[in-house]
Formats: sequence, C-alpha cells, structure tokens
Amino acid sequence: MKIVAVSACIAGLAHTYMAKTKLEKEASKRGYDIKVETQGAMGIENKISEEEAKNADVAIFAVDTNVSERDRFSGKPVLEVGTKEAIKNIEDVLNRAEKLI
Repeated sequence: MKIVAVSACIAGLAHTYMAKTKLEKEASKRGYDIKVETQGAMGIENKISEEEAKNADVAIFAVDTNVSERDRFSGKPVLEVGTKEAIKNIEDVLNRAEKLI
C-alpha cells in the first residue's frame, strides 16, 4: 500500500513531528510505502508532489489545522484525524485508512 500523509498541529511543533514519527513507524512495520509531509513552524517540509499524491492509494491527514495546498489530494480517499489520535491510536488510524481503499 502506498500512503501519503500530512501532519500539522496548531503550534507546528511537537505534535506535528510526533504524529509524523508514529505514521512512519507503523506504516514501516506493516510493509507500506509512506511519505509524510509536515506543515509546521518551519513551513512545509518533505513536500508531497502532485505525482506522489496521484500515485498513492490513500492520504492520511493527521492535523489540527487546515492542510495547505489540499487540492493535490483531490480524488484520493482521505482519512482525517487529529494529531493526538495519530499519536495515541496509530494502529486504528492505519486500519481505518486500509478500509478506504
């Protein structure tokens, strides 16, 4: 499974990067290909291209704020959760993302 994900919290600091780490670890554990973009205090890092978004099976938004350039993901199944949910219940988040495919 190919996943693209965006993590962003209101402050753009700790929760953004904690959610990114959880997404990457759980996806890796399951053998999935994942790219996580962060939108935080440092701006957009590890930006997902339109091509990467198009080729993904699903997009996960672990966010507490708006996703910048959201139109890149149009037509793609999207699971949107808060950063705290991604941090505390990552197994459930990935299970729910699987069901969208």
